[in-house]
Amino acid sequence: MAAEQQRGIRVTQAELLCKDACGYYGNPAWQGFCSKCWRERTRKAEADRQETGPHNDAGSPLTFSKFEEKKNMEKGRKVNTMRRLFWGGPSPPKRPESSEGQVATLKAYQSIEPGDFTSFLKLLRNPSSQRLQSRCTAFLNTMEAYHGLPVQKQSDLVQDFYQNIAVHFSSLSEIQVSQMMEHMEKLIMTRLHKWVFCHDSCDDEVKDLALQRRIRSLNWVTPHMLSVPFPDERAEVVSDPFLPAITAIIEMDAKRAPQDKLTCVCKCSQNVFQALSTSNSEPANADDYLSGLIYVVLKANPPRLHSNMQYVIRFGLPHSLMAGESGYYFTNLCCAVAFIEKLDGPALNLSPVEFEGYMQGRRAPSKRGSERQKMARETQDQLEDLKGRQEKVDQGINALKEQLQHWVQSVKAQIDEVTSQSALTQEEIKAQSEFLQSHSVSTLTQADDVKDQSVLLLDGQESNNNTCLTEAEC
Repeated sequence: MAAEQQRGIRVTQAELLCKDACGYYGNPAWQGFCSKCWRERTRKAEADRQETGPHNDAGSPLTFSKFEEKKNMEKGRKVNTMRRLFWGGPSPPKRPESSEGQVATLKAYQSIEPGDFTSFLKLLRNPSSQRLQSRCTAFLNTMEAYHGLPVQKQSDLVQDFYQNIAVHFSSLSEIQVSQMMEHMEKLIMTRLHKWVFCHDSCDDEVKDLALQRRIRSLNWVTPHMLSVPFPDERAEVVSDPFLPAITAIIEMDAKRAPQDKLTCVCKCSQNVFQALSTSNSEPANADDYLSGLIYVVLKANPPRLHSNMQYVIRFGLPHSLMAGESGYYFTNLCCAVAFIEKLDGPALNLSPVEFEGYMQGRRAPSKRGSERQKMARETQDQLEDLKGRQEKVDQGINALKEQLQHWVQSVKAQIDEVTSQSALTQEEIKAQSEFLQSHSVSTLTQADDVKDQSVLLLDGQESNNNTCLTEAEC
């Protein structure tokens, strides 16, 4: 039973974090590192390669690798040229000059509500924000002029711009700086989207097609295979409970700013949790969430999913990917895509023969799994119903025992009371009978006395009469 309850897809919190143990979320695209650690490692490796390259190539004939190295050096010069054009010098300015107008402008930026991009644009057009606006315009014009640079170089330039432009809002709180940088990201990347998205210098389009074919070949995967809690078939379900999540992940391709794409990912994940909460009586955990997210990706097959994820990775704000709710959800999306790319039979509790049969179309998902799941749920419901009934019966038995005890006690009390009353009644009856007996004897005695007296009276009366008659005769 315990083995059946375990999820087929498990990703611990430690596996989601950066390999350098910096506390931020890692990403499969960065080989398990966060964006900060990955860029530091990349720049360090590039610097080491540039230092050791000329010494190793000395005296060797010109080859294609040398030609590629020379080409990369020329592109590096172009990047440095861009930075000089944009910043007006070899190094960017450290901090904007303070003035009363700039202080008032920062207070105005501070009053902007989160997500109010329109107010941010209006404030950016004010004369007090002319310097910030000029820096943004110069950066956009330069990026468009050098749109032929490799996409990784463009990503480095955009990240450098984020880092340097954040100094302008350094007097604000950390939360407000994050909000302003989200507006700044939307302003910059909405304009640069057509130049850097699915760039010619990378193979994102090829990987998009490969991922779509891979997802299409896995259209036979059922929620039961992924251990996704699904509504009971007896319940009346109008539509798929994961449909809002599917819609949200598909909408990601229509957005141009990385932050808006991340919002779609967050909305999709929240809808996954909502669907899991309605499909299962128990709260959803991380394993349920990842399984549900994989199911949503397989059902949706989002357009240009790889390109959209790489776009967010390359040009999104670091704090949005390294921490917080958006970072957690996006890292799980990357894990879901990596799982789909490496999906095999054991991950779905299938043998290699069964997995190949499904992949080649020789087999089709039967209803046996759903029937077993239905029978298990029905059995569980019956057990819960029986348990509830047993509890009610136990409660009724206990209540009946208490009532029986009270009744026995009351009957015993009534019997004792009746017994005591009957004893008193018997004593009263006996006393009354004795009284009546003695009274009847006295009454008889009195009657005899009266009879005797009456006899005496009659005798006396008769003697008197006789005396009177004698006297009369005389």
